[in-house]
Amino acid sequence: MPSAILKPSRAGPAYDDDVYAWAAVQAALLRAGRLAEADIANIAEELDDVGKSQRLALASHVATVIEHLMKLQASPAIEPRAGWRSTIRRSRHRIEKLLQASPSLRRELPSIVNEETEPARQLAAASLADHGEPADQLPGLVYDESQVLGSWMPD
Repeated sequence: MPSAILKPSRAGPAYDDDVYAWAAVQAALLRAGRLAEADIANIAEELDDVGKSQRLALASHVATVIEHLMKLQASPAIEPRAGWRSTIRRSRHRIEKLLQASPSLRRELPSIVNEETEPARQLAAASLADHGEPADQLPGLVYDESQVLGSWMPD
């Protein structure tokens, strides 16, 4: 980070004008120990948002796994199954990467699985309907954390 960015007090763009440039300036101020010049309120807000973003990303990947597990169980189709399994494996890999980066999110998994089950069910039903397939098995399908994260796949 060029030191020229740090010369004026409250240097750089405003938070509302350019978040990316603002973040670079704020990071440089913090690294330089110039806390009095840093935009503490917006820094705190951004830190809160980082946590929320991580949880939302985890929920998105969990929902994808659940949706595709449901399609595997409910669909009689043969052709898209390999793609659904591939999507499940890819999403599980991303879940593991997120949990490695933010291990405390692991305790959120039971509630995320619960929260994402019904929306995933609706997406699976719509996808099956788009292909003229029945969705009558979907209401009874529920998965636990180990089924979502592990290597389990429906037959």
